[in-house]
Amino acid sequence: MKYKAVIFDLFGTLIENFSRSEYAAVFTEMANILSVPPAEFLQSWGEAFDQRATGVFATTEDAIRNLSFKFNPRVTEGQINQAARVRLDYTKRSINPRDGAIEVLGGLKAAGYKTGLISDCTCEIPNVWDSTALAPFFDVTVFSCVAGIKKPDPRIYLIATDQLEVEPQDCLYIGDGSSRELSGALQVGMHPVIIRVPDESVDTHFVEREENWEGPEISSFQEVLGLLKQ
Repeated sequence: MKYKAVIFDLFGTLIENFSRSEYAAVFTEMANILSVPPAEFLQSWGEAFDQRATGVFATTEDAIRNLSFKFNPRVTEGQINQAARVRLDYTKRSINPRDGAIEVLGGLKAAGYKTGLISDCTCEIPNVWDSTALAPFFDVTVFSCVAGIKKPDPRIYLIATDQLEVEPQDCLYIGDGSSRELSGALQVGMHPVIIRVPDESVDTHFVEREENWEGPEISSFQEVLGLLKQ
C-alpha cells in the first residue's frame, strides 16, 4: 500500500462546518440564561477560541464563568451550568457525519488502513466523542484542547503519527484547509488533500482556511478511497 494511514480533520471534513446564524442563535440563548449582552458575549467567546482550543479552560463551565463575569459579576453557578448544557447539546447535534463518511471509514478499516483524527476543538468535542457514530472507526484521536497545541504546529501531527506507529510520509491527510492545517501536514511530510464541497453556504463558519491551496483536491468524501488507488 502507498499509504499506511489516513488522518482526517473534523469540522468541514468529517462533519459540516457550523453555520454562523445557528451558532449565534445558540449563544443568544446562552446569553439570555446568563443575563449578559448576546453580541458582546459571542464576540468575547470567539476571541477566546485559542484559549479554549488549547485547554486553558478545562471545562465549558470554566470558559463560561470566565467570559460571562466581565458582563455580569452576579452570574450564578446554576446559570453557568444551564448555559453549559445548551452548549453541549448544540455540540451533540453538530456531529453528524458527512454523506459517505461512515461507508468510507468502514472501507478503510476493512482494507487494513490505520485511521487518525486531528481536530482543533474545544473541550465539548472530546466530552461527547465516544457517543458519536464516528468514534468506532478511529484508532487515534488528537484533540487540540487535550494536546495543548493547535494546527499547524508540527507537534500535533507527530502526536498522531507516533500513536499510530507510522511515519508522516506514510500518511494521507484529508482536511478542508482550516487552521492552515494542510500546510502544517505538508511541513511534517504527510500527503495533504483538500476537500472542497460544492455550493457551500456563505453562512458557513471556518478559521484561517487555505483558500489558495493548490495541492490535490476532492469534492466529496466518497473520493477518498480513490486517492488510495493512485
